[in-house]
Amino acid sequence: MSGRDRGGRGRGERGGYESRGRGGRGGTRGDGGPPRGGRGGAGRGDGPSVDVYSPSDGSIPPPSAQVTKVEDNFQKVLSSGETLGLAGLKLDAKFPYRPGYGTKGQKVVLWTNYFEMIPHPDLCLYRYNVAVQPAATGKKLDQIVKLLLELPRYARFQGDIVTDFKSTLVSRKRLHADAEESAFPYRAEGEDEPRDNAQTYKLRVEETGILTVSELTDYLTSTNVSTAYTEKLPLLQALNIFLGHYAKASPGVATIGSSKSFSLASNSARWDLGAGVSALRGFFSSVRVATCRILVNINVSHGVFYDAIPLDQLIQKYGSANQFNRAKVQAFLKGVRVRVTHLGEKKNKAGESVPRVKTIFGLANKSDGASLAHPPRVQNFGVGPKEVEFFLNDSSTGAPSSSSTSQATGTQGGKKKGKGKKSGATVDPQGQGGQGGRYISVYDFFRNVHGRSIQEPKLPVVNVGNKDNPSYLPAEVCIVMPGQSTQSKLDPAQTQQMIRFAVRKPWENANSIIQDGPRTVGLLPQANVKLGGFGISVTARLITVPGRILTEPKIRYKQDKSPFVRGGSWNMQDIKFNSGGTLRNWSYLMVSLSGMRDPVDQKTIQTTVTGFHRALQDMGMTVAAPTPGARIDISGGNDARIETVLKNAPGDPRQTRLLLIILPTADKALYNRIKHVGDVKVGVQTVCVVSSKFTNARGQPQYFANVALKFNLKLGGINQLVDNTRLGIINEDKTMVVGVDVTHPSPGSAKNAPSVAGMVASVDRWLGQWPADLRIQEARKEMVSELDSMLESRLRLWKELGKHKVFPDNLLVYRDGVSEGQYQRVIDTELPLLRKACAKVYPAPDTKKGLPHITIIIVGKRHHTRFYPTSASEADRSSNPKNGTVVDRGITEVRNWDFFLQSHTALQGTARPAHYYIVLDEIFTKRKVPPQFQNVADVLEDLTHSMCYLFGRATKAVSICPPAYYADIVCERARRYLSPLFEGVTPSGTPAQSQLGEGDESDAGTDDVLIHPNLKNTMFYI
Repeated sequence: MSGRDRGGRGRGERGGYESRGRGGRGGTRGDGGPPRGGRGGAGRGDGPSVDVYSPSDGSIPPPSAQVTKVEDNFQKVLSSGETLGLAGLKLDAKFPYRPGYGTKGQKVVLWTNYFEMIPHPDLCLYRYNVAVQPAATGKKLDQIVKLLLELPRYARFQGDIVTDFKSTLVSRKRLHADAEESAFPYRAEGEDEPRDNAQTYKLRVEETGILTVSELTDYLTSTNVSTAYTEKLPLLQALNIFLGHYAKASPGVATIGSSKSFSLASNSARWDLGAGVSALRGFFSSVRVATCRILVNINVSHGVFYDAIPLDQLIQKYGSANQFNRAKVQAFLKGVRVRVTHLGEKKNKAGESVPRVKTIFGLANKSDGASLAHPPRVQNFGVGPKEVEFFLNDSSTGAPSSSSTSQATGTQGGKKKGKGKKSGATVDPQGQGGQGGRYISVYDFFRNVHGRSIQEPKLPVVNVGNKDNPSYLPAEVCIVMPGQSTQSKLDPAQTQQMIRFAVRKPWENANSIIQDGPRTVGLLPQANVKLGGFGISVTARLITVPGRILTEPKIRYKQDKSPFVRGGSWNMQDIKFNSGGTLRNWSYLMVSLSGMRDPVDQKTIQTTVTGFHRALQDMGMTVAAPTPGARIDISGGNDARIETVLKNAPGDPRQTRLLLIILPTADKALYNRIKHVGDVKVGVQTVCVVSSKFTNARGQPQYFANVALKFNLKLGGINQLVDNTRLGIINEDKTMVVGVDVTHPSPGSAKNAPSVAGMVASVDRWLGQWPADLRIQEARKEMVSELDSMLESRLRLWKELGKHKVFPDNLLVYRDGVSEGQYQRVIDTELPLLRKACAKVYPAPDTKKGLPHITIIIVGKRHHTRFYPTSASEADRSSNPKNGTVVDRGITEVRNWDFFLQSHTALQGTARPAHYYIVLDEIFTKRKVPPQFQNVADVLEDLTHSMCYLFGRATKAVSICPPAYYADIVCERARRYLSPLFEGVTPSGTPAQSQLGEGDESDAGTDDVLIHPNLKNTMFYI
């Protein structure tokens, strides 16, 4: 998987594997745990039986009547224009107010993965900022905050304080009104005294706010439109710090980020992924607010963790799966915390064992300690203990002196203040070797000083110091500490294992949330005493919300033929594309890899291409016979001949518009290179297929049809339409729909990997063609820097390709990938750029009339809201809600305009609905509501749902509307162009390089993603 989390497009999200030996479905989960859930009844219908989640008592509570009442009353006040007047409301509102709740569709009641949090009405929270000097991060900062709370002035408030262990304290009692400063030397966890020369940290704790919870609840229950509460986000942050404190303070729970918790108990669900890592099932948790109530969102989550095994075994496991590529091994191990074992047990005054923990900086490198007077001698990068030597100050006994090793690697016998025998091979930092100094190998040092003979001297030693002052340890004397997550990229085999573990039925995930979620995240008062101390309780069951199932639109193909649609899916049997593309010049290339036997012979390829040509014609495309193809032999994806071959493809290179590339295997590097050369350098459309699948007679008609979908879109055709009555304002041919997304570097990407922005836009009312534009921008910058020029190019295509005489009256923008905290930045930063582009190209009379009208909708897919059917009759075959399910009540706020839409049918796992949040509307609320709808909410929900049936690469409804989906795909294509940067370590272990830099290590530039003029106005990215 790439760094991006892309949601469930045709498949549900990955749930998890139910570990064995966890007991039956009856009974209770220990002391005072919430009641266990179970399966619901099986639906009989015309398909296989369907199980749905049902609580242990079988009851299904109705959605909250109080919430519904406040929602309805707020709409009455809003529609009447009371208090501020409608004009004032629009001026004062941060985002548009909800114009009503949807009414269309079959009404259903759904479970959702939220629990109600009930704080004491008198709860008041005091928030404090913690500033640490010098700056610290990670585990060290965590320990510094713990040491702060051990100081007498804070220890007496132990039961009253929670923290994020970074920069914030939250207390239910006032600690002090004025800022207070403290200073203390750093002391590792479990140690009684700080070490000699320990760093002293100065901390300043300052009160930054007083938060009254009752003010938030009053705001959430108010129907007064003018009511405002400016402390909502700070109070939510404080409650989330409270929620996260338990997991971060519990040694038996591992955390990833601020919101994911994983139990390390031996009976926790775990799955061995191979290569030294395992998957754990845990839970995401977050406090959120909705109308009338504060909620806790809990969802099943999965993390990948290092196996807590001896380090030499970890290196063997990972190395054997990665050809012992030293660069990959170093990247895999960097930052891993290990416990050293070659020294005696160390105990504190309380008699508790204190592990000697070190952090791996990397493998031994020839450049280590280069500035030292006596730098280490490392024969090569990543070598073993016999080939790494450091300078040792020798005494007559041969034992290391204090200047030859350092406290960084621990002491013998638990003695304080740096006294005693040293544990590792640390370079002489001052270079004071004197006449008795000598170089000694790490291997000999451990044999002579520690009496330890290294059994695997070929395994690399690890540096637990740093580049300037290295400290070396053999892998055999280290054990990996438990609970450490890894961000290393899973290989295909591991990904398959992860899917086996994670994909589960929705009701299984719901049961896990009920049974194990509250215990893991700390919502049981028996386990988390701070709940009672703060006066907070959390209900023990999921809430229900009202939902509706929207009807699917009618799908239209050539001659107005309409297939039968079931569950959001259909097939094209005996049906032609609505508008077939024309292809007069095309050919194919059979790719062979040197030293590898072709899976399929050339004659079979030729025969199959002939059959494929007929299939293209049968589906309504005007396609000439292909020119004779060729076979090419290359060494791999980095072979420079790929560009030469594509430039000199069979036929006239000035006329050949498309090449069918037949690959021997699903080689990612080869695919990336072909797309970069074809799209950017040569300007020829390419469609890649794998020879074994392409030539397999079994399922070939379906395979041909799927490939034909791409052919037709690349050639400007339109695959399918929906009934124009379902497209509303778009059917007037005055609205351009725009999709925008940004992709960012992943963990493991090169340091100079950029972010890439992508934009797609429709060219007419058919929504069949979506040309795209790409731009490089600053790494991890979410707001699009060149949005104005990107939109300007799309507006010109509206006139040129769409054959319109004027620019569109309306711009409907679906913005993908923006987090909730950045919604306002879209209005502050991106909206002015959109208006700037329009002001540049629109005639002055149109601008004076206020054209174009702009609506911006944020499309969210990284949220953790899930829905579960309450009845088998209302579930699909995978036990999810039926496609078309929309929810805009119960877990939303009255003052916001948003909705959740599960437009697709998940093939497996738990379906992830898309979340649509309107941050600007100048289109829909200004128009008269069509007679088939009751309000504007109905109009937008139905339009968005209908568009999900227009994704041209599939014959099914997809999970997010096509403009956002296409923008996501075009950004993913840019990652293919820049794969050496985005994927970090190259197969050879060399630094990542720009493909367009001809071997240099320059930063990526716009030219790297500048689409060739032949293709720039096409759907090249499909």
